[in-house]
Amino acid sequence: MAAEGTDVARGGAVGGRLAKGSLRQAMCPDAAPSRRRGSARSRDAERRAYQWCREYLGGAWRRVRPEELRVDPVSGGLSNLLFRCSLPDHLPRVGEEPREVLLRLYGAILQGVDSLVLESVMFAILAERSLGPQLYGVFPEGRLEQYIPVRARPRPPRSISFPSPYSPSQCLLSHPSPQSRPLKTHELREPVLSAAIATKMAQFHGMEMPFTKEPHWLFGTMERYLKQIQDLPTTGLPQMNLLEMYSLQDEMGSLRKLLDSTPSPVVFCHNDIQEGNILLLSEPENVDGLMLVDFEYSSYNYRGFDIGNHFCEWVYDYTHEEWPFYKAQPANYPTRGQQLHFIRHYLAEVKKGETISQEEQRKLEADLLAEANRSTPSLGSSSTSSRRES
Repeated sequence: MAAEGTDVARGGAVGGRLAKGSLRQAMCPDAAPSRRRGSARSRDAERRAYQWCREYLGGAWRRVRPEELRVDPVSGGLSNLLFRCSLPDHLPRVGEEPREVLLRLYGAILQGVDSLVLESVMFAILAERSLGPQLYGVFPEGRLEQYIPVRARPRPPRSISFPSPYSPSQCLLSHPSPQSRPLKTHELREPVLSAAIATKMAQFHGMEMPFTKEPHWLFGTMERYLKQIQDLPTTGLPQMNLLEMYSLQDEMGSLRKLLDSTPSPVVFCHNDIQEGNILLLSEPENVDGLMLVDFEYSSYNYRGFDIGNHFCEWVYDYTHEEWPFYKAQPANYPTRGQQLHFIRHYLAEVKKGETISQEEQRKLEADLLAEANRSTPSLGSSSTSSRRES
């Protein structure tokens, strides 16, 4: 998950999905005691935050008294507890240590020791390459991360301009807002932001990471979700028999065959590039002003899935306040023209410094279009077939 505050400090599943823990909480009334246990863990964490910050951050953090340290809960649940830890205003920094950090504690639902180790390694590498928040400390119970203030209610973005339509890496914030913020669903379609996201994705895909290169994540994730559905308690209601209603087993088999016939390079993918995981920075360290966050699903995967899944995110608004707490508008799936706009900026980053012919450019674009839409066929084909291509 992201090293940020307020409403983007949340979990999410893949593709139009239930947030982590929401399926269990909806079906199991006994989930409430876990929240009470979480409150006890929260109080214990606040007491231990002083020790962790003192040991891992050094500098002024070693001078602050326990009663002066500010520890404010950001969010808490079954997956993680998040706290903002801050130095008092009167205490100056000694060196380059941060004045505030995000303390992340692993929650009651653990992925296993191996997964936590891999996530910490990945987080550290992304931080070193300026593709994610900074990592300040790792310990068995959690870690200390860069705290990125985020407005609770995002407003429309300020003026953003590109010196060149094919240089999204040069995106500049003309009038940065007081705090960073996540994008909103409708902003994914804005040409300037879409180009910048494409560039970020291409940079992410170009990384070499010390993890297995086999693309097990996609079908492994779907199989886990199917098992969760199978393990739900029976309700006696025919509409709750989700496996039969949507023929999910058959659909997954068809998807395997479709992907087998659609060659797509295996690259290091984010796997969840939706608006809540893209921050528009108020004080960007890089000139593009965007930062990807929330890496818990990142792994080697088919390139087409990451692109196609992002296109699907144009459809889903996760700020909907009524059940099921997201709203789908298939008509918002990007047109062919919007997809090509994204793909051309993606390729501009991938092929930066190379000279390619127009024929090769058209082939690369066609291949990526096929990869993206065949990796997410249920939305991609149904929504684009009924729309006029622009």
